[in-house]
Amino acid sequence: MLKPLRQGLPPLDPAAVSDAASCALPARYEAVREARRFTRATLDQWDVGDRFDDICLVVSELVTNALRHGLPLPHHPSGEALRAASSEPADAACSERAPSVRLHLMRWTERLVCAVRDPSHETPVPRDSDDFSAESGRGLFLVDSFTDSWGWHPLAGSLDGKVVWALFRLRTAE
Repeated sequence: MLKPLRQGLPPLDPAAVSDAASCALPARYEAVREARRFTRATLDQWDVGDRFDDICLVVSELVTNALRHGLPLPHHPSGEALRAASSEPADAACSERAPSVRLHLMRWTERLVCAVRDPSHETPVPRDSDDFSAESGRGLFLVDSFTDSWGWHPLAGSLDGKVVWALFRLRTAE
């Protein structure tokens, strides 16, 4: 597997962004469902062609990893101890109040980047495992398999934590 860790965002001109969308997610596993719903609704409005399913899968993996490994909460090995950090209902997950994890989608003419921000400074590390029937531990392997590139970088300034990003090349109509 490639080791794209500790890479900044790919060289894409921020001024040339065609579309952008962002969603704050609370610290609970229902946030993965909310992230998928937000991503599907956003991608339905954008022309991403045959990359739709790949992008939705990668968003699920990145958000799941951020919730499991990027939050300062006690964890049970199964991940079941992730407690609700908010009393808001699940359908208010894309609110601006006290986000623990934030999903960003940015589209250029021929590229799309999904980036997930979390408060951790821990390096995302792909697990070495030959057990392809395991129910967890393959998230970054899937991200690597379904994206054109990915990486992460620490946040600076008043923002704390890191961003894990994934880049998709989009086919344009000829």
